[in-house]
Amino acid sequence: MDVIRLLDEATLQIGTALGLEKREARIEARALACHAWQVDGAWLIAHDTDPVTPTQQHAIECMVARRKAGEPVAYILGEREFFGLTFAVTPAVLIPRPDTELLVDAALQRLPEHTPCRILDLGTGSGAVAITLARERPMAEVVAVEASAEALTVAQANARQLGADNVNCVSGNWFSELGVKKFDIIVANPPYIPAADPHLETGDLRFEPLSALAAGPAGLDDLGVIIAAAPAHLVPEGWLLVEHGWNQGADCRALFEIRGYSEVHTLRDLAGQERVTLGRHSG
Repeated sequence: MDVIRLLDEATLQIGTALGLEKREARIEARALACHAWQVDGAWLIAHDTDPVTPTQQHAIECMVARRKAGEPVAYILGEREFFGLTFAVTPAVLIPRPDTELLVDAALQRLPEHTPCRILDLGTGSGAVAITLARERPMAEVVAVEASAEALTVAQANARQLGADNVNCVSGNWFSELGVKKFDIIVANPPYIPAADPHLETGDLRFEPLSALAAGPAGLDDLGVIIAAAPAHLVPEGWLLVEHGWNQGADCRALFEIRGYSEVHTLRDLAGQERVTLGRHSG
């Protein structure tokens, strides 16, 4: 079997098993082949008629079997791109998603480029948000908090790998280990899916850590805690930005307003869904 025929077979198997369109299944098959054979996409094109060795065939077949079982591509590859950077990911962390880039963009708009500042990222997971902000604002002091020891190890490794020396990874539950320290901006992508949501049993979510996904009957438990406690850790006029579910914008705005934040509003993602709510601590 040659390279192109093996990719065709992998595409068919992935698409059939997961109900994906051929184009999407093809992208996944190529990504798995590149990882299995340690080559790039250009190599697959240049060598499409080359015969496949038994070792190469076995390597990709093992990965295709994992994908057919529903395991996310990011966990099979051990990495995911976010904001132009490649982050290591494991089943201990939530897979970084494009929607969360809106949270980063909104934070960057409120952080001067060449001014020292303090940033707090709550529930950092892989460290994607904290590390991206740290690299985009190298004069910032960034604190990344994570309750899971396994996830914190991933974040620390990503910070080292990506040269984010201004990130300090801290073990803790939200604000518990921060004392009286205050920040210019706090960002959080906390769990926000209702605990009984059937989507938790479908797709990639089946493989991701439940503690990073679900938060109480309405999905608002952790958002409520963060919004209530953040003012004690914000400088006057500091900002809190939280990512949430597509249908939680109104609830989040109400939580912000109850706690006395000003300039409360919600940003929409590329799909037009309400995704990030923010407010300013009037102090």
